[in-house]
Amino acid sequence: MLETLLEKHWHQLTLSEILSLLETDAERGLDAFEVSHRQKQFGPNSLTLKEDINPVLRFCLQFHQPLVYILLAAALITAVLQEWVDSGVIFGVVLINAVVGYFQESKALQAIAALARTLDGMTTVIRVGQKQRLPAVELVQGDLVVLVAGDKIPADLRLVSERNLQIDESALTGESIPISKHVHQFSKDTLLADRANMVFSSSLVTAGQGLGVVVAVGDTTEIGKIKRLIESADVLETPLTRKIRNFSGVLLWTILGLAGVTFLVGWLRGEAAFDMFMAAVALAVGAIPEALPVAMTIMLAIGVSRMARRHAIVRKLPAVEVLGSTTVICSDKTGTLTQNQMTVQEVFAGHDLFLFSGLGYVPIGGIHYQGTSVDSASYPTLLECLKAGILCNDSQLVEKNGGWGVEGDPTEGALHTAAAKVGLSFSLIAEQFPRVDTIPFESQDQLMATLHGRPNGNAKVMYAKGAVERILLRCSRALNASGQLEDVETEATQHVVQEMTKKGLRVLALASKALPSEQCSISHDDVSDLVFLGLQGMMDPPRPEAIRAVQTCHRAGIHVKMITGDHVGTAVAIAKQMRLAPSGNGLRVMSGHDIARLTDTELINQVEPVSVFARVAPEQKLRLVDALQAQGHIVAMTGDGVNDAPALKQANIGIAMGHMGTEVAKESADMVLTDDNFSTIEAAVEEGRGVFDNLVKFVTWTLPTNIGEGLVIMVAVFSGVMLPILPVQILWINMTTAVLLGLMLVFEPKEPGLMARLPRDPQTPILTGTLIFRIGMVGVLLLVGSFGLFQWELSQGQSLAVARTAAVNVFVFGELFYLFNCRSLEFSMWYVGFFSNRWLLVGVTLMIGFQLLFTYWSWMNQTFRSAPLALTEWGLIVGWGLIIYNVVSFEKTLRSWISRKTKDSSYANLTSG
Repeated sequence: MLETLLEKHWHQLTLSEILSLLETDAERGLDAFEVSHRQKQFGPNSLTLKEDINPVLRFCLQFHQPLVYILLAAALITAVLQEWVDSGVIFGVVLINAVVGYFQESKALQAIAALARTLDGMTTVIRVGQKQRLPAVELVQGDLVVLVAGDKIPADLRLVSERNLQIDESALTGESIPISKHVHQFSKDTLLADRANMVFSSSLVTAGQGLGVVVAVGDTTEIGKIKRLIESADVLETPLTRKIRNFSGVLLWTILGLAGVTFLVGWLRGEAAFDMFMAAVALAVGAIPEALPVAMTIMLAIGVSRMARRHAIVRKLPAVEVLGSTTVICSDKTGTLTQNQMTVQEVFAGHDLFLFSGLGYVPIGGIHYQGTSVDSASYPTLLECLKAGILCNDSQLVEKNGGWGVEGDPTEGALHTAAAKVGLSFSLIAEQFPRVDTIPFESQDQLMATLHGRPNGNAKVMYAKGAVERILLRCSRALNASGQLEDVETEATQHVVQEMTKKGLRVLALASKALPSEQCSISHDDVSDLVFLGLQGMMDPPRPEAIRAVQTCHRAGIHVKMITGDHVGTAVAIAKQMRLAPSGNGLRVMSGHDIARLTDTELINQVEPVSVFARVAPEQKLRLVDALQAQGHIVAMTGDGVNDAPALKQANIGIAMGHMGTEVAKESADMVLTDDNFSTIEAAVEEGRGVFDNLVKFVTWTLPTNIGEGLVIMVAVFSGVMLPILPVQILWINMTTAVLLGLMLVFEPKEPGLMARLPRDPQTPILTGTLIFRIGMVGVLLLVGSFGLFQWELSQGQSLAVARTAAVNVFVFGELFYLFNCRSLEFSMWYVGFFSNRWLLVGVTLMIGFQLLFTYWSWMNQTFRSAPLALTEWGLIVGWGLIIYNVVSFEKTLRSWISRKTKDSSYANLTSG
């Protein structure tokens, strides 16, 4: 019978139905034989791990990329040429890339293992009527589990009984405050976060005690469902890896085709087959951009280093670039957009509304009344209301690690902070009003009361706090602004509550009652005929820097969406303060219920304009990410809980919280924020855009060399003349210039207006039509300069070695001058500042030094078949480099002028119309 229970809606059933279905007893639990039978039948209370790919195969798959094929081909060719150093370097690059990729993938696979570890630990159960401690892994359906404060829930339980039980489910549901639990039934369609008669595996007991019957273990728990979602989530290619893969595939076949044509044409012209094979090899070596994957890895690694300084730890290198192309950021609310510290913002006492300033639990701030800073000593009712908040309170405000925090309930911590802001010392107040008795908070009553002695010892006082409707019903009088008693104005108070609630405040009412000095205990009967003291309205306020970051994202064309497990009202209030809706658009909201009613197609069509998703279940977060990706968006998803892990893995870039985040979330993410701050995401996006800009600059700079080298070989073969550059010389050009010149573009500072651009269209190729034209133009200029100077040197009677050395230097110095063009793809180098990248100037100096060694050092002459040049040759080489620089500068200026004229013309037509 138990096999049919896996998908039961346990929150909908009565306790008697549940006990009958599970064949267990609410007092004795299961007997030993039944436990053994169920363990054998259903297995342990643990998450089963998906069988991993063989490590050797996973390592081999790191080589399964077109760009790596090109590198391997280059390494093999150089080995055939017996250029062992060059071959070893290229093989080393391939091997390092494979090792890094292997370990990054291994880290990603640790997410499910981390999830499995959340079920470790001991638990207390009742079996055969006896309490016993045993490993949580031994639990079975039907076991009775005893819960006390501090316990981690070992399985999914339906509550049998509870007393003041509060559960922190933030890691699972996203609910920012502990949830009060009870045993009542709920309807079948109740959302996971609202099933108050259930407690779920991996959640924490923060207060009270309870008894629950195990209804799901291991993979059948809610956390087990999340594990399945993690396994099913696709690991998406980043835009960069997809573009590089496509680019590499085209490049591979182009190089092979041109090499084949070169061999065939030369052979048909009567040239020796071996010579033509070597020419084809030279063309392939010249056309292969050996340094591209190395440069990409180094650029991304430096981006990782820069982000780390801005509190963003990147776990997977391609995530750096993904940030730069992000079009939508789906952010959690609590702790990311907000401070994750409840703060009293308004107090209503004696018919007056006071505004409190200050952030979080720091007991520093001001009090304002009607726009003016005031002294609280002039308002006795305000002081009495605040005093009630710290006496009727089981939490403490503590200073630790250089900051302030709360031990206990966050709501009660906010009451402590508010009182401290007016100078009320809890230790002094507690000494003057020692606690005598307590009525603890219980979910059915929605209030708490405490009995205290007075300083004079003649009488006692009871303070109560709780839900407004529960406290007001028990109040017969109220304190006015002067501290005098008067009738309660229930209707006016309810109006104030409504106004506070509209602002997203959580409102508590506070009251007091004088009791005889001989009374030493209180009961619920005493909580009547109270004196209403006031209201305290609190919320987890937005981070000021997050508000600014959201606006920056809007200007950058990035949509920011809040996805939270909190209630709609709270989410909307925070969203309005964050100005989450883009300018000119109303705030669109969708709840978990709304999402559940929509088909996938309907959700895809409706998801884009919505800014707030509230009361969202874990699988719905995954659906939202899928829907946005179906619209063509590059999605960044933030999260800190176990419930966020599937969506973090599915998103183009998953961002976990380092301080508040669970290990499962961190293992599933591509990036971890060490300060849990949304503004850090905005900073990381800026860094990502800068990294991609520099990567495009490198590609734009390096390809003309490969094109020029390939063209030189083809022209020589088609013309029937000697090769102007040899394969070993090509390798020298490619490897040295890439390291000393190209990689210096890594250190280019971010260009002005970077965050004022719209995100790149994910479908846009790495190189635009303008850049392709420029690359081709520079490639032809390198061909003309090198081939022309090579032929001129031979015509002047120079040796073949001198002619080839001149051709090599045309390539190197042509690249050197073109490098300054590539510092900005739109503007001149003077716009970005000649000295703004000092590393580039260092690289240029070193490159000139290496070329002098290449040209004049006898060992280099012997190794690379080079020869010394005269001053005349150097004049021609440098002169041709300056021509390349000026031609590209003119092309950029011309395009800028045309673009400006086009915009002016469009604006004139628009205004005249």
